[in-house]
Amino acid sequence: MIESLLVANRGEIARRIIRTGRRLGIRTIAVHSEADGALPFVTEADEAVCVGPANPAQSYRNADAILDAARSTGAQAIHPGYGFLSENADFARTVEGSGLIWVGPGADAITAMGDKINARNLMAAAGVPVAPGTTEPAADLDAAVAAAAEIGYPVMVKAAAGGGGMGMGVAADEAALRTEYDKVRAFAERMFGDGSVLIERYFPRVRHVEVQILGLADGRVVALGERECSVQRRNQKLVEESPSPAVSPELRERFLAAAVRAGEAVGYRNAGTVECLLVPRQRDLKDGSPLSDEFFFLEMNTRLQVEHPVTEYVYGVDLVEEQLRVAAGLAPTFDPDALTPRGHAIELRINAEDPKRFLPGPGAISTWNEPSGAGVRVDSGYVAGNTVTPFYDSLMAKLIVSGDTREEAVERARAAVAQFEIAGPKCNLPFFAELLENPEFLSGDYDTGIVSRMR
Repeated sequence: MIESLLVANRGEIARRIIRTGRRLGIRTIAVHSEADGALPFVTEADEAVCVGPANPAQSYRNADAILDAARSTGAQAIHPGYGFLSENADFARTVEGSGLIWVGPGADAITAMGDKINARNLMAAAGVPVAPGTTEPAADLDAAVAAAAEIGYPVMVKAAAGGGGMGMGVAADEAALRTEYDKVRAFAERMFGDGSVLIERYFPRVRHVEVQILGLADGRVVALGERECSVQRRNQKLVEESPSPAVSPELRERFLAAAVRAGEAVGYRNAGTVECLLVPRQRDLKDGSPLSDEFFFLEMNTRLQVEHPVTEYVYGVDLVEEQLRVAAGLAPTFDPDALTPRGHAIELRINAEDPKRFLPGPGAISTWNEPSGAGVRVDSGYVAGNTVTPFYDSLMAKLIVSGDTREEAVERARAAVAQFEIAGPKCNLPFFAELLENPEFLSGDYDTGIVSRMR
């Protein structure tokens, strides 16, 4: 097993990785910005190195500073968590070229799946369903208009190099497309340094369902079930649950098989997620029998996901440990041929944002009391006395609950939300209290528009 691990991230995911490292007897090294020196992940690691100012470009995205920290502390491996440098193929390649172990997929897989158009084409060739759309970037506005006319309105205008729900717009007609194309292209150039744009068919009523995959050290790719991620604001997730209440055993079999094909197509190793759009089909008007739901490949996240804990609950695995074992060339702790899900799990993202408009509201934390009890887990990045700064994502903690049934998990979530006390920064806990009483959510028959309908 790896003996020393540098965690190239911050907050709750850094604490999460450090926790598993400690259990496995691995020496952990935290890197932190000047703004994060007082956060728990810094003191919980065996060693900590300040890598720069608050600006992420000068600290958490500063590849040279992080590599220097790894060398100076004698780290054997680097775990990037999610965000920051986690899907930077050049960084992964440099880490491996420096003689360090990269706890993630190979640089070639990151490159292959990092461009949405290239990823779509690879998946189509591998037999994974993809939505109607362009097979190359729309070079200019005229090309985008021509593509949309062929695909059919409404269309989604997407940054080819984007991710995390950023760089997307919907156009219901040509006039809207002309506006959205220029907007998305400018955003993509500014945020990703790549203004490439793709055009896809937009489905007004969809669910966002993803599959957790793990590429093993022996070359096999396995799927550890699906997660429902349809509770979103601004195309970014707020709630995830596993299993999805919309996925039947027959559909699950198709989902998981497609995700494994996706991983095999790029020789995937380590943890990753295949994200899909699930399009509910209408019932046949003749006899009322249900038609098969359609699903389409959306993107592959070549890293550990924020929502990985719900899969850990349902499948009884520690995904960070499995990542470390793959990186070290070891077999998994579980039998890949006997993966059996059990129960239901739900994750709520506790953000420093107001619960109505979801606008960021950083500030000093005066009160922080976490819930506890059977089936309750909190992965947090803060404690009382810390300050949520405006420099990073607003995520403060993840509240994860589990139960034998979805109904039991929801009941535990209600109680845990009521027990969770946070004062100082703005907080979206009141939104979750509302959601957990919402008839649409409780029925399980919801889609990505549920938050818009609530608001």
